[in-house]
Amino acid sequence: MRLAVLASGSGSNLESILQALATHPTPPAQVVLVASNRAQAFALERARQRHIATAVIAKPTDGAALEALLLEHRVDVVVLAGYLKLVPAEVVRRWSGAILNIHPALLPKFGGAGMYGHHVHEAVLAAGDTESGATVHLVTDEYDRGAILAQAHVPVLPGDTAQSLGARVLAAEHELYPRTLLSFVEQRAKRAS
Repeated sequence: MRLAVLASGSGSNLESILQALATHPTPPAQVVLVASNRAQAFALERARQRHIATAVIAKPTDGAALEALLLEHRVDVVVLAGYLKLVPAEVVRRWSGAILNIHPALLPKFGGAGMYGHHVHEAVLAAGDTESGATVHLVTDEYDRGAILAQAHVPVLPGDTAQSLGARVLAAEHELYPRTLLSFVEQRAKRAS
């Protein structure tokens, strides 16, 4: 399976995915493209260091351009790893059931537009929840509404800040996302054969 990873920031989830693929005895997939809406995103540098093709998504709302980029690289599965833009509808349709995202909360709570990074963790703390976590889900044309594939639970501790909670959730993401992605692509490959 050929993967494209879309990221807006440092690419720490990209790194965990690349490490999982590198240490897998028979990797079921390879990352063939890393693209970002930010030219300075460190995720692009992580890809360059591994000789993976990179691209800057100049206009994230231009679905035709993104679709063409993904087709050019013969992408089977699109992986959102901290990508903070809504994926255009034509791309969601073309790769329906084959776009995954990780969200830093237990969906369906604390999802939707504007719910990312510290905003999510602040909302969890403000709600007084005793638990948060991470969710891997399929992407639809609405933020954080697709079918949930897996979740990891993280306790909210007394005295937590958005930063301390966020650090524990991110650690959970780094374990959950590669494991879920590998299982997803293995199942998809079996169905295709």
